[in-house]
Amino acid sequence: MQVYNLITLIIVLTAIFGYINFKFFKLPLTIGIMIISLVASLVVILIGHFNVPFYNQVADTIKAIDFQTALMRVMLSFLLFAGAIHINLNKLRKESVSVFTFATIGVLMSTLIVAMLLYAVTLWLGYSLNFIYCLLFGALISPTDPIAVLGILKEAKIPPSLEIKITGESLFNDGVAVVVFIAISEVIHTGIDNITVGQIIWLFLREAAGGILLGILLGYGGFVLLRSIDNYIVEMLITLAMVMGGYLLASKIHVSGPLAMVAAGIITGNKSMEKGMSRTTRDYVNKFWEMMDEVLNGILFMLIGFEMLVIPFTLNLLWIGCICIVIVLLARFISVAIPIWVLKIKKTFEKHAIPILTWGGLRGGISVALALSLGKSSFNEAFVSLTYIIVLFSIIVQGLTIGRFARKLSV
Repeated sequence: MQVYNLITLIIVLTAIFGYINFKFFKLPLTIGIMIISLVASLVVILIGHFNVPFYNQVADTIKAIDFQTALMRVMLSFLLFAGAIHINLNKLRKESVSVFTFATIGVLMSTLIVAMLLYAVTLWLGYSLNFIYCLLFGALISPTDPIAVLGILKEAKIPPSLEIKITGESLFNDGVAVVVFIAISEVIHTGIDNITVGQIIWLFLREAAGGILLGILLGYGGFVLLRSIDNYIVEMLITLAMVMGGYLLASKIHVSGPLAMVAAGIITGNKSMEKGMSRTTRDYVNKFWEMMDEVLNGILFMLIGFEMLVIPFTLNLLWIGCICIVIVLLARFISVAIPIWVLKIKKTFEKHAIPILTWGGLRGGISVALALSLGKSSFNEAFVSLTYIIVLFSIIVQGLTIGRFARKLSV
């Protein structure tokens, strides 16, 4: 019953905040909900100065929500699949080189640059932080999450080819970054002297290639089933089973669930919808997954706002967090600019692609969830606080200005 009560509370608050945003503020849904939940958190903190038991009760309720499990093991599979089924495979093929480069080499470059700059800054400030932990932070903060501002980008009328780059990158680099994070975590856990380069490469290949292969099998298996019947309710259930069962299977056989969901979603959104579904089924499936995407994003960003109540902050962490914002933006700029300069030899890129991709590369819930998965220790809690500061800046400042920024550049 307690789990049901928590889910009920989350849904009710998300609905209330969504209504308030739509009625009064007119901000993009996810950003509006998160800002309102942040304000609610500040109100709770203010009331807590006069009524400590009330604050403790609210904080305990937030602590009862396992954010890392809720996102990484439940919501992420739905969000990635829902995003992937709306990807046009023909457009993605045209931009496949750019998307692949940003989602792999870009993520690895960003991880390394963040790690080097963070190591230098902490050394300068007098903190002793092992470089391998800086790499771990680089991996968890590198995945971009521009899904929250895709609506703004469309309103800004950016070139469709740039939009598919952002969307494709956001879907694939989530999975790649999680694999990099797992690989670095394994090195830390096993000990750098007890693991070989070959083992790290095998771990990466097993997670990444295995996840994509599983997703392809799920996608084509679903296509065979969907093509053989014409009943939108059963077909909807099949897509749900692909997501929930496929993600569970990925965790059991130790391959990347996020990459499996992206691959399965792309196949379902193109092959299954074009050749395996009737027009009625296609309409229902599209609307169902679009609704799932919006609802779960709303819940996710509401939870991010309330995490403020349970994440520790100090003046030093706030100061370092501000420095880390600059570090992450600089790493994003370099990890976008260098691949574009190299790819320009054979490909044409849109005007102002580098600044738009840099400022539009938001950090979101995945980074927070990965930070929370580190467990309890002094530096782990510091990483959670730094990640939260970066994510708040990214979503609120970059998310609310990317539309105007893109329009200004296009003038």
